[in-house]
Amino acid sequence: MRDDSSLEQRLEGMLTVALEPISAEELADVADVDATEVTNILRTLREQFIEEKRGFQLAELASGWVMQSSPDVAQWVTRFANRDVSHRLSSAALETLAIIAYRQPISRAQITALRGVNVDGVVRLLEQRGYIEEVGRAPGPGQSILYGTTELFLDRMGLASLQELPPIEDFLVPLSTAQALVAEMSEVVDDLDGA
Repeated sequence: MRDDSSLEQRLEGMLTVALEPISAEELADVADVDATEVTNILRTLREQFIEEKRGFQLAELASGWVMQSSPDVAQWVTRFANRDVSHRLSSAALETLAIIAYRQPISRAQITALRGVNVDGVVRLLEQRGYIEEVGRAPGPGQSILYGTTELFLDRMGLASLQELPPIEDFLVPLSTAQALVAEMSEVVDDLDGA
């Protein structure tokens, strides 16, 4: 059987049906070409899809390439996806996941200390969903399990590596605001003491 399809068309077809990100090496093996050629073609296609303002795009993630919806249509995709919200994470799970992502490797006790509540159930849930995994053991007594994020976490966040996480400073209250709050609270305490 003769195959007249172009390599670009074959790669698009394979990525369209892939359930998980697929590496350039795997694609190259199936297409019987060089992985570097596959990577170059996929990067060209990625730019082409962006220029054409398609409803989908190619993303290069930690575990490989994936076809995903374009950020331009995010609100519509979100509306569609939220029809079944049973798999969404609670705010407690999201907080815990953020702590692990930014502080890894980290133990359950350290997460509990930062959150101020017991996180055993949340950590179990995140581990079951495949977002975190055991990455080692802490030195010293008890040798607590240390957790870190997984490739699935990176894929779901649309990241190729942890270095692409937004700087934590973007989420913190500016120092000047914190100092103003401390000063304001000190005045309130002084007024209460003086009364």
